[in-house]
Amino acid sequence: MPMQLPSHIHNLPAYTPIEPFEILSTRYGRRPEEIVKLDANENPYGISPRVRRALAEMDFAHIYPDPESRLLRQCLVDFSGVPQEYVLPGSGADELIDLILRVVLQPGEAVLNCPPTFGMYAFDTLLNAGRLVEVPRRPDFSLDLDAVQEAASREAVRVLFLAAPNNPDGSLLPAEVVEALLDLPILVVLDEAYIEFADESDQLGRGLSRISQVPARENLVVLRTFSKWAGLAGLRIGYGAFPAWLMPALWKAKQPYNVNVAASVAAMAAIQDQDFLREQVRTLRRERERLWLGLAAISWLQPYPSRSNFVLCQVTGRDAARLKADLAQQYGILIRYFDRPGLRDHIRVSVGKPEHTDALLQALKAI
Repeated sequence: MPMQLPSHIHNLPAYTPIEPFEILSTRYGRRPEEIVKLDANENPYGISPRVRRALAEMDFAHIYPDPESRLLRQCLVDFSGVPQEYVLPGSGADELIDLILRVVLQPGEAVLNCPPTFGMYAFDTLLNAGRLVEVPRRPDFSLDLDAVQEAASREAVRVLFLAAPNNPDGSLLPAEVVEALLDLPILVVLDEAYIEFADESDQLGRGLSRISQVPARENLVVLRTFSKWAGLAGLRIGYGAFPAWLMPALWKAKQPYNVNVAASVAAMAAIQDQDFLREQVRTLRRERERLWLGLAAISWLQPYPSRSNFVLCQVTGRDAARLKADLAQQYGILIRYFDRPGLRDHIRVSVGKPEHTDALLQALKAI
């Protein structure tokens, strides 16, 4: 007789991930190079030349990685401006979201979430037997600060997750809103997965990121990733800056070899190849504006302003689910479709190469 699962696991709604090229290729009967993949906010240009060489010449793949990721953390000191005693790498920022909740949350304690936003905040809260408190965003995706402050007090919230820029709409939090949230007696986790695309100074997020403030704050965590700007999504490598009081618990609770050798080598090479990657980010920002203008020219699409590497659109007068299916089946173009509160009849389009934008806009006009 099978054992009964804990109720919070039995009732956990499954997270729906994006499928890989080899599955999509079989499904749509197209070669991978014929698929225009604009559904997961990946970097369409892939890894940089220096990263490719570093992976080809990688030593010690047969040896377990450094459990403290010391070489990578030292590289991150110069890149992030944060002393390495505050920095912890992870298998993507996703692992760190889960790790935070594992060490901070007791069963039944509240986590505050502001949907529509990244689905892993709610998923990991429920996975860790937390109590999800949700304060929906306004129709323009701005944060309802008064409601957040009231809920934080009323529900005895332990942790607040906020994506900056937010996924799926690409909006940034005003500085004064962040300051007000940091005045709350809760742990504020800023997920800056897309911050490099928001920084018009070409400093790969340095002009906007709050990561350098973490050592001076007792309740601020900032998460970053190499998945988007550096094109390392397939290698799963991210990092976070954490208050000093939290670091010992994180070191104890994390998996011993959570960052694999290839991911660490690739991340260090990416940091050394910033000039190349900075130009890629600049190119993607320019293409984002061209994509936005093209989408705005279609009468039944209403794109939202974005500071990230994607554009969210409301679909009006059309079936958004049918639109996603037609683009995939007829043209091999993949986009993200949403059908949940705050996102009914919405699609999200990742920024691709110019030829990807051209193919998408041509298909939309034909449809």
